Amino acid sequence: MKPGKLSLENLKGILSKIPALDPRVIVGPSLGEDASLINMGDQYLVAKTDPITFPTSKSGSYAVNINANDIAVMGAKPKWFLVTILMPPSSKFDDITTLMEQVIYSCEQLNITIIGGHTEITDSVNYPVISGTMLGEVTKGSEVLSSNAAKEDAILLTKGIPIEGCSILATEARNELIASGVSEENIMKAAELIHNPGISVVKDAEIALSAGNVTAMHDPTEGGLASGLMELAHASNLGMVIDRASIKEIPESQFFCRALRLNPLGLIASGALLICVPQSDEKQVIKALQQENISAFKIGMMTDKDKGIKMIEDNKLINLPHFETDEIARFFSNNK
Repeated sequence: MKPGKLSLENLKGILSKIPALDPRVIVGPSLGEDASLINMGDQYLVAKTDPITFPTSKSGSYAVNINANDIAVMGAKPKWFLVTILMPPSSKFDDITTLMEQVIYSCEQLNITIIGGHTEITDSVNYPVISGTMLGEVTKGSEVLSSNAAKEDAILLTKGIPIEGCSILATEARNELIASGVSEENIMKAAELIHNPGISVVKDAEIALSAGNVTAMHDPTEGGLASGLMELAHASNLGMVIDRASIKEIPESQFFCRALRLNPLGLIASGALLICVPQSDEKQVIKALQQENISAFKIGMMTDKDKGIKMIEDNKLINLPHFETDEIARFFSNNK
């Protein structure tokens, strides 16, 4: 099998076999939903787990932020974090300390409490693998589900793409970028993308929710923006049409993707947030985000399912590209 997420069809097959044993589980394993909802009385407990499997020196920071993002897009506040760290035998104790310092710092930035975890040295991994479980809370009636996107909703995107992908490439593919003609200055700028604008969308989600009638949110991660859009369409049982020219790419993307022959639509895209709102609310949500120095723009619209998942590019209506493997995983696989 190829590295990356399972195909949507394979994932559907696995999810269909999972029994719903506890009636308190309101949202369980679901295609396109970012986290689970459990009925705890006046509140829902929101739960998410996600690993960092790409080789990166910043995996502690990534683990906290990507899991917090998935809680936030459900309309919830991330509160508690558990972390599992698997290290190869070649590791030094300082390596573990560095990872945990990243986890602690990132949790402090979001006011998240670390409540447990596990650390192990194992020859089952060749480089550090870190997996996190994030818990949060949301008041009943305030939850946001990907499945609630409605036909003719505007699809908004914050910040641009692919922030996480360029940040990883800047630190883990520096030599290849230099050999391909990318300047040291652009590589250094991209390495700071994890901090500015950052890969957290917690603030983006909070602002959007306070500014308008948000019907759905989803954060595009592995598989890039294209995969995130497809997951949103499948979750809501709708189609969509995306305007390629409206998708903002961060400046580093143009240098990196051209140099390494990567498609930015399929490059891991944490840091951006997809937001669905009625068209009557799109301007006020965009304005509210921009007032907090978060760029936001409309990239498309939800449509009937039978119209498919489409993209307008060069005045032609085409199928939205599908990526079986994230472009960054493909790159690292080809450059071992």
